[in-house]
Amino acid sequence: QVQLVESGGGLVQAGGSLRLSCTASGRTFSSYAMGWIRQAPGKEREFIAAISWSGARTYYADSVKGRATIARDNAKNTVYLQMNSLKPEDTAVYYCAADQNFRVGTTYAYWGQGTQVTVSS
Repeated sequence: QVQLVESGGGLVQAGGSLRLSCTASGRTFSSYAMGWIRQAPGKEREFIAAISWSGARTYYADSVKGRATIARDNAKNTVYLQMNSLKPEDTAVYYCAADQNFRVGTTYAYWGQGTQVTVSS
């Protein structure tokens, strides 16, 4: 089992950038694929990005492609999501998630508590 804690959310103006971090507990972080998923008020969860256990494979949703970068540092048990050119529609609670399989979607086994990102126009 792995426990996840996100950080780095906040209020940012449109066009700005944020880097979200997610730190995992446990010594098996490097065996998990990781993902970022967001949920805006009144909307379903939306997959954003995924990264394989080694970092060699990544995948992005069309809604963030070209504006987001997912990366991981297995020595620090941390996965990152760099978001640039933020738009008001990026406003959501951002969750990191872990799974033993690389997943494009929202069916991850383990979830963090989420961090709020608000983009003002």
